Amino acid sequence: MRRTKIIATLGPATSTPPMLEALIQMGVNIFRFNMSHAPHDWVRAVAKSIREISARQGLEVALLLDTQGPAIRTGVVDRIYNLEVGDWVSFTVKGQRGTVQITTEANYPYLVDDIEVGNTVIVDNGNLRMQAIEKRENELVCKVLTSGPLGSRRHINLPGVDVKLPPLTEKDYLDLELAFECDMDFIAMSFVRRASDIELLRKLIVERKSPIRIIAKIEDQLAVKNLEEIIEACDGLMVARGDLGIEVPYEDLPIIQRRAINLCLAAIKPVIVATHLLESMITNPSPTRAEITDIANAVFEHADAIMLSGETTTGKYPLECVEIMDRISSRIEQGRTVGTYVNPVECKTSNQRMNAATVFLANESRCAGICVFTHSGKTARFIAGLRPQTAPVFAFTPNLDVCRNLSLHFGVRAHVIEFHNDPNENLLRMQSQLLSRGYVAKGDTIVVISDLVVGKDTLHAIHLHKL
Repeated sequence: MRRTKIIATLGPATSTPPMLEALIQMGVNIFRFNMSHAPHDWVRAVAKSIREISARQGLEVALLLDTQGPAIRTGVVDRIYNLEVGDWVSFTVKGQRGTVQITTEANYPYLVDDIEVGNTVIVDNGNLRMQAIEKRENELVCKVLTSGPLGSRRHINLPGVDVKLPPLTEKDYLDLELAFECDMDFIAMSFVRRASDIELLRKLIVERKSPIRIIAKIEDQLAVKNLEEIIEACDGLMVARGDLGIEVPYEDLPIIQRRAINLCLAAIKPVIVATHLLESMITNPSPTRAEITDIANAVFEHADAIMLSGETTTGKYPLECVEIMDRISSRIEQGRTVGTYVNPVECKTSNQRMNAATVFLANESRCAGICVFTHSGKTARFIAGLRPQTAPVFAFTPNLDVCRNLSLHFGVRAHVIEFHNDPNENLLRMQSQLLSRGYVAKGDTIVVISDLVVGKDTLHAIHLHKL
């Protein structure tokens, strides 16, 4: 049973009910809606379809809404300019007319104020690199360092600059209302730069009394600088290697990824590795050897989830991408390197020590799984965060929202059952679920962390249970 979770971004290639059903059967755990491109009516229809298919298959697949976030873009140009090294380009703000031939108005009014002469300006997701050479009245003149085409509304990155953009835009607020309407399980907040950005979104979620959990996307240098406080404030982290790879030197990106994962492991926060994992398979039927190794490294590093973007939105081979991710992850999880990993978590409370003892017992007994009864999901999250060597975590909860948001956590298979006042009855219901789903077989041993009735007393206990 694969324990690393797979997230698939939805688009024209994957939004029909037959394709959604196939993706769920192949093991997609979470579906992502990218609000940079997704119309609201389309999101409503597809989300409804996913819920219906999930209920029919008895698999609770989670939904994640990814905000567009604040973005700096070029304005509309009258034609595409094929820039050459050494050309001058003018970025204007506040309606200023440019003083050089190639001029475009940016949508960010503080662009000239924030940039210093000599700073790097990156346009169109890294395809164009420029250097600021002069500041004029509401105008920034740049020299082209790499040749390429400049079209309308191209994305602008300003590496290392603390821009004065709001954490949430007007569009983001409208999209968040859609997330509440569609009962999304996660919101991925784009371009998080500090903990206070997350708290702004948290306040809105609390006001709506929503169980939605926040995934912070790490996409620029300021986020990397504030990584510890961001991890403390969020419910999970996404290493968004697209924009991040533009903002930081190439050679630093693997170091940042590993540091982010290690910090999340220590904090018991789920972490997603995203972008370009199978980029070549947007058009090709098989992956490159480098992509195979990239997926394997994310599993070796103990990421909770790996994510597909363009591969499953507009790619030619979405099902093949999921199947390849599943195969690679499952195989790497069987290896000795993963199985002997020592987690950096420091247990500070008696409950945490009890959870750690559960994982130790599961590792030593080589049991078929760890079973957890949970109302909030907290125990299941902590046990998953300790990364049991081989045992999956079977979580049972009466709360459907808890069941769905556990879909992100490493090795957790969550199910909804009604809790009985008698803990022994709960144990029988759990056993019936595991056997009927084929997760375990008669004669297997599982470790159970639950309440036990002994005489007139109810005890918190860890015990081995033979099915």
